[in-house]
Amino acid sequence: MAARILLARHGQTEWSLSGRHTGRTDIPLLEEGRTGAKLLGERLHRAPWDGLPGVEVRTSPLRRAEETCELAGFGDRAEEWDALMEVDYGAYEGLTPAQIKERQPGWLLWRDGVPEGETLAEVAARADRVIDWARAADRDVLVFAHGHILRSLGARWLGLDVSFAARIRLDPTSLSVLGWAYGEPAIERWNDTGHLG
Repeated sequence: MAARILLARHGQTEWSLSGRHTGRTDIPLLEEGRTGAKLLGERLHRAPWDGLPGVEVRTSPLRRAEETCELAGFGDRAEEWDALMEVDYGAYEGLTPAQIKERQPGWLLWRDGVPEGETLAEVAARADRVIDWARAADRDVLVFAHGHILRSLGARWLGLDVSFAARIRLDPTSLSVLGWAYGEPAIERWNDTGHLG
């Protein structure tokens, strides 16, 4: 079986709840996020996942992703990887989309990028590194990371420009699976929050 990537977005934080762009600011989970991470872990330890034996686990080194990984029960198997860090939003760090559009009317991250931060080409290159690692594996992999880098992984897995990430929403503590259909890269599951139910 060809390797798949299981994507776990970190749990709810104060900034994700208010819509603030949270790149490299290292903030903790809210209690709601901690509860969601535990529920995600319970789901991944039941059938059909059964604890994902043999799966290689990597996490962003940022606290909200690491904490989600730990609370989901995968902390002892996880390796930190900077490639999974959230997009560096530069001058737009901590701002909401509405605040950014006051400065730059019509702004869209996936088209316009950010001043003093990471370029879309740099984001795509990081996503490609993760995909190359996953496809070289002979087993599924599980990553704990952030909304925009995980959406970038979804776009690049499909072979699309990173701007496609604008069209695939991803909620906190969601589970997604990038896999295969008829030998072609496919999205098997996306933005699944059924465990939060």
